[in-house]
Amino acid sequence: MNKKLLSAVLAGAMVLGCTAPVFAEGEKIALVGKSAGNAFFEIAAASFVEAAEAEGATVDVVYPETATADAQIKVLDNLISQQPDAICISANDVNALQAKLEEAMDAGIKVSSFDSAPNKDSRQIFVNQAGTVAVGQALLDAVYDIAGGEGQWAILSATSQAANQNAWIDAMKTLMEDEKYANLELVEVAYGDDEPQKSTDQTQALLDNYPDLKVICAPTTVGIAAAAKLLQDNASATKLTGLGLPSEMLEYTGADDEHSCPYFYLWDMQGLGKLSALSTLALIRGDITGELGETFTAGDMGDYEITEADDGGTEIVLGLPLEFNSENIEEMAKLY
Repeated sequence: MNKKLLSAVLAGAMVLGCTAPVFAEGEKIALVGKSAGNAFFEIAAASFVEAAEAEGATVDVVYPETATADAQIKVLDNLISQQPDAICISANDVNALQAKLEEAMDAGIKVSSFDSAPNKDSRQIFVNQAGTVAVGQALLDAVYDIAGGEGQWAILSATSQAANQNAWIDAMKTLMEDEKYANLELVEVAYGDDEPQKSTDQTQALLDNYPDLKVICAPTTVGIAAAAKLLQDNASATKLTGLGLPSEMLEYTGADDEHSCPYFYLWDMQGLGKLSALSTLALIRGDITGELGETFTAGDMGDYEITEADDGGTEIVLGLPLEFNSENIEEMAKLY
């Protein structure tokens, strides 16, 4: 999807802050983001809107005023009074939204989530961009490779309560118990709150506090872009990996001293948005309930099975993470 089309779709779909959306006829879905200005979410949201509208549904994309659970609760409170058929949310906190999301479900509103899941009691289904362990393994192996198998490394995360970030970080910590990673030292998990300036400041603090730091892993598109710029602008010896958008990482990606990031990962953002939309519609239409073992056909994406998530709830997994490096980033940057 080109940038002009993306902007047009978002301009038509976006409702900022807590403004009450106005729904049209057909299935009515509210898509709740973690914060405005997150390029990853915006690409997925545009695909979500496109897929849902092709099925005759209407979607309002709603952003909280800040990237906090409290701000999302205000949005949810407002949405419940509007009675959409479904709310699909990327959660800022795994537990804090439970009461409000349970209230939505009690009111007959279907609740799905993608990107960052609320806890298992706060949703009916979660669309996971990639298996948690698969993401953790890819990121940790990238750190291991870039660091040469030893030395200090740090994590630059989003918010301290972001469910997806914490799940990937926990997976990395568990995987580090393997003897293979015995010579890697995780010195700190820093939080940039998915804000460019704070992420930049946290990156600088890591460099100041750990002069021998070899690698920063930023599993957040906002954080990795901010860190990449600071590291490259300052010709830092510290290298970077994580989860990012090729279009934002193009000038920073390369396996040489001139670039701050040898390679990084993400997944099919448009596919994630589309699968999330079709899964939400399947919930509304009664094709699935979110129970373990159910299967459904997501249009031309094929058949998917509902499996058990790490938190004991259920999920639908899109696929494996994709590596972006100097060989493919120029082509992929045209798409994302």
